[in-house]
Amino acid sequence: MSKTLLEQLPEIVRAGKRQAERILEGLEGKTRVGLQTRELVTPAKDSNWQMFQALRTVQKAKDTLRGNFSLVNQAGGQTELTATSRPWFNRLIYGDNLLAMAALLAGDDETPSLRGKIDLIYIDPPFDSKADYRTKITLPGGDVEQKPTVIEQFAYSDTWADGTASYLAMIVPRLCLMRELLSDKGSIYIHLDWHVSHYAKTALDDVFGKEVFRNEIIWRRTSAHSEVQGFGRVHDAILLYTKTENAIWNQQYVPYSADYIEKQYIYSDTDGRRWRSVDPTGAGKTASDYLWKGKPPIQGRHWANNYERMLELEQQGRLTYTGKGSVRIKQYLDEMPGQQIMDVWDDVDKIHHMAHERLDYGTQKPEALLERIIKSSSNNNSIVADFFGGSGTTAAVAEKLSRRWIISDLGKPACMIMRKRLIDQNAQPFLYQAIGDYQVEAARSTLGRKFRVGALSQIVLGLYGALPLDADDNPNRNLGKLPSSRTLVLVDSPQKLTGLATLKKAQELRTSHLGGWEKVAVLGWNFTSDIGHVITELNDAKLEVLVIPPDLLDRLKKSGGFEKLKADFAAQRIRFSSLQYVTVKPIQRKTLPSGEALTVELDNYVLLSPDALNLEAKDKERLQAVVNRDPLALVEYWSVDPDYDGELFRSVWQDYRGNTEDDHDPLHVVRKAILSGLPVKNGKRRVCVRVVDVFGFEAEVIKEV
Repeated sequence: MSKTLLEQLPEIVRAGKRQAERILEGLEGKTRVGLQTRELVTPAKDSNWQMFQALRTVQKAKDTLRGNFSLVNQAGGQTELTATSRPWFNRLIYGDNLLAMAALLAGDDETPSLRGKIDLIYIDPPFDSKADYRTKITLPGGDVEQKPTVIEQFAYSDTWADGTASYLAMIVPRLCLMRELLSDKGSIYIHLDWHVSHYAKTALDDVFGKEVFRNEIIWRRTSAHSEVQGFGRVHDAILLYTKTENAIWNQQYVPYSADYIEKQYIYSDTDGRRWRSVDPTGAGKTASDYLWKGKPPIQGRHWANNYERMLELEQQGRLTYTGKGSVRIKQYLDEMPGQQIMDVWDDVDKIHHMAHERLDYGTQKPEALLERIIKSSSNNNSIVADFFGGSGTTAAVAEKLSRRWIISDLGKPACMIMRKRLIDQNAQPFLYQAIGDYQVEAARSTLGRKFRVGALSQIVLGLYGALPLDADDNPNRNLGKLPSSRTLVLVDSPQKLTGLATLKKAQELRTSHLGGWEKVAVLGWNFTSDIGHVITELNDAKLEVLVIPPDLLDRLKKSGGFEKLKADFAAQRIRFSSLQYVTVKPIQRKTLPSGEALTVELDNYVLLSPDALNLEAKDKERLQAVVNRDPLALVEYWSVDPDYDGELFRSVWQDYRGNTEDDHDPLHVVRKAILSGLPVKNGKRRVCVRVVDVFGFEAEVIKEV
């Protein structure tokens, strides 16, 4: 007889703790996880060339991050570069949060470990709701009336192979790592609902300890919701735990209601100041009680203030006496902070459909909710983290409240939404990072730390439908063939960038290996920035280059095994896709009295195959129509680094859909960037243009001018 979930729970928690312990033990090893900085984002449409030039005085990007300089906010909102012992950049991290947290715990030569450094963690993980969540994308219309085209994009799946058991197996090791990241004055808020909050609390009691459980906060997220049977479910549960007994706590208040004021503050001075009469005694008897005006406190109570304080209150005219001579204290309304907030929050409304902060992200939480949490459990300059970033509300509010922040998400759409949101609110410069060797680390997480690249290649070949070649003809275990055809399949290593060298090797194998083949297909994880140009120049119809689904390993973990995932590929629910790439028109460079100027204009954008995207059939048709009509309409965000050093991309100019400062068109980006006032440079400039499409996929092109 199979065990109930309650019977499985102790072993799930033990296994999660063991997994976390293995990760912590591996932090000092050669295979420890690291972060790769993809971009230093400077969220200003008008380029800050003073900062740009200062950054360029540092010989290498890693020197900037190591500690020679720091970006600080000055009066008037200006940002300047100043010397400091160790800089801080806020971080947006793309990738599995288990790996992101391992990297933050490990630290590296450029950034120290954040173990015990984070004061507040808020997470809004999946709820085990057995549902798929989607976001809406609005694209320019193609009909006569030019009505916008709306398609729904898959955001994430909240379904688990073994139900709630596998959900809990996912969350427990992550909670363990979060505890390691928390400072001794740190707190963690876990936002859940009725699906799994009771099981999660049991696990949290084990990981953090029952003694540091603080609250189960009830947030009424909606005013009405009907159920076929039972009462309507209108609330979420937010579980609050602290690392120790000494956590940061800033009591929060809400204004008194008009009704409360009318009933409680019933007196007024001649100047109109409202006050109420309060008892000057407290419960219990003390040995040091005194007589006031010859009278002791009433039996069983003591004076709440000492004698000297009572004299002060009398001199200030703040004591009043009843008809029977009992003393009372005047408590003025304007001196009170308001009503203490309790653990039932019914005053924070969900995001209205017309709200300015609304992003059409299915699980977006209101800023007022995060503002209350961040103010309560952190101070100015505290580090605040959210490892299920979603729409980025935590980072957006932390930025406004002068907190440092770290946010991560596994979804490309979520990371794109967060990046745009932070740019739009003119955040301080921040790092956009990814897991170094992400696919390798994801494979270790899924297949075990001792996995071999060849074993992963065998999985990819099987999912593609190819049969592996015999071991004697396939020493790296990365070659296969499609059944009933003369097509050779090569799976490139996740530790490499697939580029010209790999494609030429594939062409040679097609010609010579085992007597030759008609076609060769190259399946890659990561690609060189010029891959689109390379494919165009090779102009080889018998060479096919495809992208391995970037979330393949996550899908393998959640689907319940290879055979289930293989069935999804066979049913074409998941596909290997063609590459996306961007081209630009010839870049114009001029020298003016004010400095150099560059004009950069987008030319074309080639999307991943629409068939490879997780869209409904009708949405694929709509997308294809947009692609055929105006491929650049798919560009969500693009940015320019006019002096790319090959290591760190610095976006000193950017535009994004929804930014209507220049063209008043919320559905298109500006297609021409004019960068003026650049410092004059001898020799060629290496200009890098990076594009992110509406689905979160990136492409870039590098040109020397």
